[in-house]
Amino acid sequence: MALHFQSLAELEALCTHLYIGTDLTQRIEAEKALLELIDSPECLSKCQLLLEQGTTSYAQLLAATCLSKLVSRVSPLPVEQRIDIRNYILNYVASQPKLAPFVIQALIQVIAKITKLGWFEVQKDQFVFREIIADVKKFLQGTVEHCATGVMLLSELTQEMNLVDYSRPSAKHRKISTSFRDTSLKDILVLACSLLKEVLAKPLNLQDQSQQNLVMQVLKLVLNCLNFDFIGSSADESADDLCTVQIPTTWRTIFLEPETLDLFFNLYHSLPPLLSQLALACLVQFASTRRSLFSSPERARYLGDLIKGVKRILENPQGLSDPGNYHEFCRFLARLKTNYQLGELVMVKEYPEVIRLIANFTITSLQHWEFAPNSVHYLLTLWQRMVSSVPFVKSTEPHLLDTYAPEITKAFITSRLESVAIVVRDNLDDPLDDTATVFQQLEQLCTVSRCEYEKTCTLLVQLFDQNAQNYQKLLRSPSGITVDKTIQEGRLAWLVYLVGTVVGGRLTYTSTDEHDAMDGELSCRVFQLISLMDTGLPQCSNEKIELAILWFLDQFRKTYVGDQLQRTSKVYARMSEVLGITDDNHVLETFMTKIVTNLKYWGRCEPVISRTLQFLNDLSVGYILLKKLVKIDAVKFMLKNHTSEHFPFLGICESYSLSDFRCRTTFYTALTRLLMVDLDEKTEARSGKYPKLSRMRGSQTPNLFVTPRSELCTQSPAYVILLCQDMRRCTVAALQKRSQRYYPCEDEDEFENFMLPLTVSFETVLQIFNNNFKQEDVKRMLIGLARDLRGIAFALNTKTSYTMLFDWIYPTYLPILQRAIERWYGEPACTTPILKLMAELMQNRSQRLNFDVSSPNGILLFREASKMICTYVFLDL
Repeated sequence: MALHFQSLAELEALCTHLYIGTDLTQRIEAEKALLELIDSPECLSKCQLLLEQGTTSYAQLLAATCLSKLVSRVSPLPVEQRIDIRNYILNYVASQPKLAPFVIQALIQVIAKITKLGWFEVQKDQFVFREIIADVKKFLQGTVEHCATGVMLLSELTQEMNLVDYSRPSAKHRKISTSFRDTSLKDILVLACSLLKEVLAKPLNLQDQSQQNLVMQVLKLVLNCLNFDFIGSSADESADDLCTVQIPTTWRTIFLEPETLDLFFNLYHSLPPLLSQLALACLVQFASTRRSLFSSPERARYLGDLIKGVKRILENPQGLSDPGNYHEFCRFLARLKTNYQLGELVMVKEYPEVIRLIANFTITSLQHWEFAPNSVHYLLTLWQRMVSSVPFVKSTEPHLLDTYAPEITKAFITSRLESVAIVVRDNLDDPLDDTATVFQQLEQLCTVSRCEYEKTCTLLVQLFDQNAQNYQKLLRSPSGITVDKTIQEGRLAWLVYLVGTVVGGRLTYTSTDEHDAMDGELSCRVFQLISLMDTGLPQCSNEKIELAILWFLDQFRKTYVGDQLQRTSKVYARMSEVLGITDDNHVLETFMTKIVTNLKYWGRCEPVISRTLQFLNDLSVGYILLKKLVKIDAVKFMLKNHTSEHFPFLGICESYSLSDFRCRTTFYTALTRLLMVDLDEKTEARSGKYPKLSRMRGSQTPNLFVTPRSELCTQSPAYVILLCQDMRRCTVAALQKRSQRYYPCEDEDEFENFMLPLTVSFETVLQIFNNNFKQEDVKRMLIGLARDLRGIAFALNTKTSYTMLFDWIYPTYLPILQRAIERWYGEPACTTPILKLMAELMQNRSQRLNFDVSSPNGILLFREASKMICTYVFLDL
């Protein structure tokens, strides 16, 4: 007996170390002991000992964990043993309803796993593990605690059936899941709804924690039923607003009953926020029910019931003051438009009143921008899709969006401008710093803003002129208040973002020449602001305004600069009068001037440099744009002067973070595209005039590089020796006669002139590499060079251009990178850029590595890459 209690004490000490211990070594030892316990033949007896005689909840949790792992093994326990475990846990939970919640949850998970894995187990012509619902009904007849436990069991079982175990065959999971859906899930939903009806039918003491817990568990059960993956194609969780619930046809009767929706709307109005948000989450799923479940009249009736519920909530908005309720209601509104067409919505009797209430609710939400900002996405999604659907509405009923959409746009604009002063004076988090959210909201607003565009344009012109004048006054004032200047700059940043948004909205909404003229009116003001800001550099600068300007330029590029540009676009009418910008060529000159200015003066600001280079990269993708860009003086300047003297971000100053070097890859990718656009054309035009490197023997002589191994094996030894001699002569000729190129000398000279700054850097590294002088500078220089070369290699997609780079880098400079790997193999900041460069050089994009049969470049490249990999791996080990 002493030994018995000693083992119990040891197990409880193990639990303490495992779950609440702070000593890492003891916790690791406890985990090892747990694995040993699971593999032990005494596992079941020890678990029973912990459950029956354990003095702490952690002892019971350990027993549940061991049982869960035991029943989840690939090689299952015998059927009789699993039945015994299930029955034992059911009896144990029923006899001890006051267990800690996490212990009950863990034990219920064991039952759910046993049920799922044994779903098709047959004993005496019966599915022995499908009696779980009958067992649960026994719990429902007991106390409130027993009832809650039974509901938790059904909820956990539903989740487990829906959970994909990737360690097991997916076909088996779908078979079990489908069988559960067809045989049990509907009954579980009906049971849960009946329990909720009982909750509403009798007075419920929500001050009683156990009763509140019961209602919560029932609502979670309904939500799990509605979230079930009915057809085996779960939607991406990141695309929450695109989900459609594929309710089985056999459930139609439940959804056609008006009492079903009324039940959850009533629960929302009756329950406290912690529970009412679950009722709203269920309504979100009801609103997402697939359209094909109903006939047209049934769908209209069902939609009418949903709209009535929305109206009732908006007329009594007290519950929406809770962030959880507010978020779920916003999701609910977005799902309505996702699943129903605007033509169907306008046919609902309550539509005019409901759309007015939704508009007021949205305006209020936008004005209170600091309250649940993550929920605004769903409201903007609703209005974006509503406005996008206007051209397709065939109904004669008024949609009223021309009345309310401009009000939504106005509320967004004014609320963001008003937020700036509050953010600055109260030192709050600036929404502009969260660029991902800002971009998402602006992309949604762009469609809404083009509805009744005249009103939006008039408002923006008025606000822009007013704020620009105030900003100029502050700049002229020698005693300008810093706070006021900061507020004005924040407002201008928002206005530039908004102008870019509405200009970009031209691609998403039907536009006219008058709308293009309005875009020109707005764009003039931003281009004038660009001139004002650049004139004051570097003293007068603001990062937020610069980022907003780059957003505007990118939107303008997408809309009015490109291969499909209409030269007669009215956007240039006003711009020609004010700025002298008559067409897209002048716009491109403005773009490039701005890019060069940013690269010169914002070298220490990574966000501005990164966005500027991304904009340059986007400009350099289209062929027609490239042909126009290479004629611009600013581009010619960049191609000839890409050094740290002119562009500080290319420097290796210790104040620059190594992570900032990443943008250099983008810079050289774009620059190389600009360089090669003319070189590639000249090479094609002169192809055939320059002979390729001739083979050492006649054209009839087989070549070792392309001769199959099986063919070589059939030849005589003398023949193979002859081929080896050919290979040696070819290799020597290629290395010693580098002047004999595959490309014209003019192209080579132009490329080598472009590479001159990198050549100087490599030569500098080569001279001081063996000294201890400024080793940190050498390392930073090599990191930058590796990123530069990777950008260049990425842009070279033809064999001729790639060969020029290969002849430049080998054999002179690749050994330097090899030595860098040998010296700094333990520093990922150095090795990662070099290894990525080598990976890029090995990429056979567009067959650029398809060297001629007489060229040894393929073998040489493979040799250098394998040497670098081996060096890195051996040293790192």
